[in-house]
Amino acid sequence: MSVVTENVKYGPALEHGAFVARPARAATPLPSVVVIQEIWGLDAHIEDVARRFALAGYVAFAPDLYATGGTRPAPLARERVAELQAFLNQLPLASAGAMMMDPKAREAELAKRPPAEGARLGETMAALFGGLSSGGRNLDPYVPKLVAATAFLRREYAPSRGRKVGAVGYCMGGTLVGLLACHDAELAAAAIFYGSGPAASLIPDIRCPVAGFYGALDRRITDGVPAFAEAMRAAGKPFESHVYEGAMHAFFNDTRPAYEVNAARDSFARVLDLLRRTLP
Repeated sequence: MSVVTENVKYGPALEHGAFVARPARAATPLPSVVVIQEIWGLDAHIEDVARRFALAGYVAFAPDLYATGGTRPAPLARERVAELQAFLNQLPLASAGAMMMDPKAREAELAKRPPAEGARLGETMAALFGGLSSGGRNLDPYVPKLVAATAFLRREYAPSRGRKVGAVGYCMGGTLVGLLACHDAELAAAAIFYGSGPAASLIPDIRCPVAGFYGALDRRITDGVPAFAEAMRAAGKPFESHVYEGAMHAFFNDTRPAYEVNAARDSFARVLDLLRRTLP
């Protein structure tokens, strides 16, 4: 099956942008899936994931959350983020993880690089990971962009207009999927990949089935799953969770050292089943 891709602007003043993939020969409108980026932003990997959902028969809509009016801040430009990913990928996993969470470890490792390169990498790391060591970034500013995306897909975008919308997110995007489910009463399904659950006070607002996929070795995220599951149960919300033994954070990302093929395969099949059941 061939896939059609395009870059789309949406929002009241067309201030937001997204990468969209859909099956080339399928009659439209089709149900759609919002594919929410990792902390790295809309990159080649997320575009590839969108194509996978398009090949499964959906309009896959991947917003560029770091861009406003089509432009990103310089430290978050795609080439700058790609440079940082390449740098981190050649480090041992423990060292790369420490750099993300610990500013002192970051400083020590970057001091080994040529000054100009170290400055660039440090600026991008600060933009991406600032706040993680003190409890996490505030992701609330991204929620309106996602609510605008689901409204656009339902009501304005011809290839998906009038059909149901689900969402899947990875890493930071996993956390955002949970927040989107709390703020969009029409969302039909939510799949969280190694993201934190929303605050318990927001959970009563969820109106759709939620599935979560986690790595057993990703203790920072996975240790919070039982409390999230209990809050969902107490609120009467459908939630299924899958924790993969031997898998780390980012196990679905086949461009990163943490990729784990068995967890990635099983979780993708389960997400497709969730979409089959909820986006008829």
